[in-house]
Amino acid sequence: MKNIILSDNKYISKAGWLYLISNNPLVSSIQEAATKKELEMLLAEHQESLVILDYTLFDFENVNELIICGMRFEKTDWLLFSEELSEEFLQQIIYNTHSFSVLTKNSNEDEIKLALKETLSGNRFICNFVSNLLIDCNKNLRQNGKSVLTPTEREILKEIALGKTTKEIAAERIVSVHTIMTHRKNIFRKIKVNNVHEATKYAMRAGIVNLAEYYI
Repeated sequence: MKNIILSDNKYISKAGWLYLISNNPLVSSIQEAATKKELEMLLAEHQESLVILDYTLFDFENVNELIICGMRFEKTDWLLFSEELSEEFLQQIIYNTHSFSVLTKNSNEDEIKLALKETLSGNRFICNFVSNLLIDCNKNLRQNGKSVLTPTEREILKEIALGKTTKEIAAERIVSVHTIMTHRKNIFRKIKVNNVHEATKYAMRAGIVNLAEYYI
C-alpha cells in the first residue's frame, strides 16, 4: 500500500483523482499539497509516496528544479498529470530520470486507471500520446543526425558514447590525438552539446548507439 500526495490545483481534476483513489485498496492514505513548499514538507515525512502532480499549475520554476526534487526524495514515485508539456520538458524528464511517469489530461478513463495501477505498483508509465510524440521526435532526430554529421563523425560519436577515450579512438583509427580532438569539437558544435554525457544522450536518442551496446 502507498501514500498518495495529490498536488493538483485544478478543482475538477483533483476531484476526479479523489474519486479514483479514495477506495483503492493499494492506497494507504491521501494528502494534498498546493505549493512546492507544502509538497516538500509532506515528502520529508512520507518519502515512500506516489506524488500525482500537475506541473503546469505548480510553482516549480523549471524542469531541473523538479528533477532535483525527485533526486532528493529518491524513494518517491511521481505521476505527472498535466497538459501542454513541451517536447524538451518530456525528453529531459524521461531520459534523465526513472521515477517520473507521464499522463496527459487528454488521456481516456482506461489509460488513467492503468497509469494509477502501474505507478502504485512501482512501475513507470508513459501514456500513448507522449510515447508517440517522443518516437516522432526521435525519428526526426535520427534524420537530422544523419544530415548534420558526416559518416566519420557519427562513428566517432558512437565510440565516444561507448566510453572510449580520445587516445583509444586515435589508436584504432591510426590518426593523431589532435585529429580526434578536432572531430570531437566539430561534433559537439554540430549537435549543440557541451560534454560527453550530453553527447551520449544525443547518440542514444538519434539511434547512433543503442541501449544494448551501451550496457554491455
